[in-house]
Amino acid sequence: MTGELSTVLIVEILATTANAIFIVLLIREKIICWAFGIVGSVLSIYLFVDARLYSEAFLYFFYALMGCWGWMRWHKQLAQDSNPVIKWKLDLHTGIILITCAVALGLGYSVQLFTDAERPFFDAFTTAFSFVATYMEITKVLEAWIYWIVINLASVWLYQDRSLDIYAVLIGFYSILSVWGFISWQKTYRAQLPA
Repeated sequence: MTGELSTVLIVEILATTANAIFIVLLIREKIICWAFGIVGSVLSIYLFVDARLYSEAFLYFFYALMGCWGWMRWHKQLAQDSNPVIKWKLDLHTGIILITCAVALGLGYSVQLFTDAERPFFDAFTTAFSFVATYMEITKVLEAWIYWIVINLASVWLYQDRSLDIYAVLIGFYSILSVWGFISWQKTYRAQLPA
């Protein structure tokens, strides 16, 4: 039992370190961020399966795949000298929020029905909205950071509830970094606008 706990703790420390480096480099718009995101995501899958947060485990599998796409997309965009920060209109956000809520309800119900998951609906909502926010950060949508602030604050409780205390601290740190990310990307967005 002690060996198992120490393995989980070591994986949690390595995953949180890689994920923290990812977010700092993402905010600074450094392409190498995706390598750290992929490593942190793969390590996180183990943790969430162990904690029986299956939607989160699936989410981190998605993060690993999206990390590959993000790395390729940013590399291509930078090669073309065109990787701008963009904004989405309010009606697009409204539609996405409604659709994502419906998907989250379906996911939560399915996970509750077919697995022994803990907090299936709460987990499903943070997972579904994380899919959207991940797509937004890869395509450099400014409002992705607002989504992340809300998702991260909600996730702090979820991780503490499942005794993933180091992850809860990381996600609390992410909430603060998401504010920094929004401010930083907003400056980039404004600098891109015609004079």
